[in-house]
Amino acid sequence: MVITVNDVQLYYEKTGEGRPLIMAHCNSMDHKIFRKAVKVLSGHFTVYCPDTRDHGKSSRVKTLHYEDMAEDMVQFIAALGLEKPTFYGFSDGGIIGLLIASAHPDLLSALIVSGASLNPDSTKDLPMKFFRLWSHFDRSDKMRIMMREPDITDDMLKSIRVPTFVTAGEKDVIKPEHTRHIAETVPGAALKIFPKTGHSGYIMNSTRIADYILSVLKGETP
Repeated sequence: MVITVNDVQLYYEKTGEGRPLIMAHCNSMDHKIFRKAVKVLSGHFTVYCPDTRDHGKSSRVKTLHYEDMAEDMVQFIAALGLEKPTFYGFSDGGIIGLLIASAHPDLLSALIVSGASLNPDSTKDLPMKFFRLWSHFDRSDKMRIMMREPDITDDMLKSIRVPTFVTAGEKDVIKPEHTRHIAETVPGAALKIFPKTGHSGYIMNSTRIADYILSVLKGETP
């Protein structure tokens, strides 16, 4: 399905029944990375998996900004009439989730983020060097956005009021102190570190993140 929001067309897939759950993917991928997780989650939720702008089957843009991507999701929620959805975001999707929850404290029912960054310094040095190299060959703005954005402040984190769950891999490309800082600064946030895995091992084409989402939201599932 395709919906027009914020002057772009977003492709999304809708699966299952129950309370709304939005799943936002990482940089340079699309909604398909969640397919195994969706098979589990769609038995408990209506799962919405959009392709963010300039990804998958959604509209192409010349320049990417996380604030625009967050506004896309805000308008996506409004256009579909979703009442208090849970928002799950992986990597760039996690950044989007933090921006939404800080700017719209009453919009979501819960927020779950995996491998989210606060700023370009959140990424470990070696992966960032790789991204810089990749940016010279990638004609899109996907790699370059990570070198200049986001800029999520403590005041923004402290403004988040929904139940928040922060996850990362033990060997994540995101510096562990930045992940801990998110969990320690968002009021009441919980932290989960997945052992023996990197940035995406427990998420992409995996049911592990689905099991975690169900475990933290089991009080809300039908």
